[in-house]
Amino acid sequence: MRLGFSIGTLGPVAATHDAQLTLVREAERLGYDSVWASEGYGVDPATTLAWLAAGTERIGLGSGVIQVTGRTAISTAMAATTIDRVSGGRFLLGLGASGPQVAEGWHGQRYERPLAHLRDYVTVVRTALEGRPVEHTGPEIVLPLPDSRGKALSMTVSPVRQPLPIHLAAMGPKAVALAGEVADGWLPIHFPPEHLVETMEHLRAGAARSGRDADRVEVSPMVMAMVDDDADYARDLIRPMLALYLGGMGTRGVNFYNRLAHRLGFGPAAARVQDAYFDGDLGEAMEEVPDDLVDALALCGTPARVRERLEAYRKAGATRLIVGLNAPTVEDRAEQLGWLAELAA
Repeated sequence: MRLGFSIGTLGPVAATHDAQLTLVREAERLGYDSVWASEGYGVDPATTLAWLAAGTERIGLGSGVIQVTGRTAISTAMAATTIDRVSGGRFLLGLGASGPQVAEGWHGQRYERPLAHLRDYVTVVRTALEGRPVEHTGPEIVLPLPDSRGKALSMTVSPVRQPLPIHLAAMGPKAVALAGEVADGWLPIHFPPEHLVETMEHLRAGAARSGRDADRVEVSPMVMAMVDDDADYARDLIRPMLALYLGGMGTRGVNFYNRLAHRLGFGPAAARVQDAYFDGDLGEAMEEVPDDLVDALALCGTPARVRERLEAYRKAGATRLIVGLNAPTVEDRAEQLGWLAELAA
């Protein structure tokens, strides 16, 4: 099992761009196989990764993830090709449907058939990346537009890697099955290893539907990580971000992280976190995140416990574990990178 590093987004809860480059270079030195940049309400992951490409030599560069409602499939294919070319073939394209808050509230796109849209999107991206004329008639994307003056076009440049790997963020059974059916990799977010094992059946079912070998689909869970001899201190650094995910990453009716907590048996606690968050009390939302929920959703605790959980992810079938860091300073995060690399060795 390889290690990846999620830098998150730039902003008040993350490092500056110079500090991020310092951390990514340290991850590269330590042997991490990839760095992943996410998309929020301000920072563009494609631009971030192109910039990181110029400051690194070997580490893979993944979008974790590009929100498909935020740009056309062709724009994504062009960005992916560009990053892959300027990095010498190091790009990994992570895509996700996000939810109605981002799709409708931020990008102005209806969130009605997200999986049908994601399926069409992957097909169009692959067609463009392979250099073929883009002609597609699907339930969500039609290219060229019918009864228009447009004709099918093809990319004038190609990525270094053929095929360029596409990873899908997926949490629910149908979305996971879609990843198994059409993607090269699956990005489960906040999944404990026990739930990863249970959900693998949906990945295999999707792969079987398209006659693919499920073992060739990379499984790269994305988890928040904090190692410390004081387990309570480690949990307390994770708790604010978990409260944000459970309470604020979505609407009251559609929050995939909150649904995950319900599936794992933490429904009452997850509901209280969300209620407090929507009441505007982030402090109470954090207090409502119990220790066992932190332990389930994050790679968190003493070195012995983190080593044990790393092994559990390995046995569950993870081919890569992508860690996001919550330590307070850049120096602390660099130390965490080293600690995690040592524990995973």
